[in-house]
Amino acid sequence: MTSPKELLTHWILAQIGSDADWVADNISKIEMGGPERDLHIFLGLAPRRLGKADLTLNENDLCLADVACPGWNPTGWSIDGATRVLALLSCPSNRPFSDRFKDLRRTADLAELIAFYRGLPLYPQPETLGFEVGEGLRSNIKSVFEAIAHNNPYPRDYFDDHRWNHMILKALFVDSRLSPILGLEDRANPELARILVDYAQERRAAGRPVSDELWIPVRPFQDSPEIAPYLPKDFS
Repeated sequence: MTSPKELLTHWILAQIGSDADWVADNISKIEMGGPERDLHIFLGLAPRRLGKADLTLNENDLCLADVACPGWNPTGWSIDGATRVLALLSCPSNRPFSDRFKDLRRTADLAELIAFYRGLPLYPQPETLGFEVGEGLRSNIKSVFEAIAHNNPYPRDYFDDHRWNHMILKALFVDSRLSPILGLEDRANPELARILVDYAQERRAAGRPVSDELWIPVRPFQDSPEIAPYLPKDFS
């Protein structure tokens, strides 16, 4: 099976022309455990050298991505963002990955944050990144929140119900769509259904619209005596 790192390397080098040697050389230096500043310099130079165009991926590429990491869908990833993730995947294990990720997150610009969070399911020991993920979820920047919440299997695979439910509710508060959240149906739970019904009631009482997507994780509990009385009459 081809690894995410191998796939990213193939996709990136195939699309960057004369800069392929520059990327390959720098990735090799990172792998060999060079000074930490080399990683930071490479991350900063990536968009200037490579541009910000999207990766060009076909259906076979997306199938390979899903095999390499179930749920991984790099559609919409930029070349520079993918290269940044590749750099993190190339870091040696001479220090805990969570420590390195924390340092990078604290100094990252917006584009770096989005790239770093999109790569969450691919990193070593992803379960150790809980605090840094929480910081991203608390962000008031919608694009950072969606880098974690949308088309990313990390929340589905590593969040407990409390953090999962909080993410769903925050998505509604920041007017972010629910349907791109992987596991929206599979991770449905009674507490979330109650929270969403209460939220919908408050919205209706204030004369505000309720997203149809809100009912997706409620539907499995529609016959519950705690939920059924509060559902819309045309609910099905």
